[in-house]
Amino acid sequence: LPAAVLLKDMKLMDVKLGQLPSWLAMRDFTPGGIAGAFRRGYDRYYNKYIDVRKGGLGGLSMVLAGYVVLSYIWSYSHI
Repeated sequence: LPAAVLLKDMKLMDVKLGQLPSWLAMRDFTPGGIAGAFRRGYDRYYNKYIDVRKGGLGGLSMVLAGYVVLSYIWSYSHI
């Protein structure tokens, strides 16, 4: 049997719908907490797609696609 994981330590994908309000209440929404979350996300992305021995175009193409989508949204205010 897997060890019991505290709700605050669970990843979003592992949280059940009924536990979502409690899980969100335990998150750190201070500017430092939000910056830390972005930093962890960037580090995870970098380690998975950019800093690899035998890389491909997957990571860079995702960054480019994100830039194209954001540029399109910023250019057209009717969206």
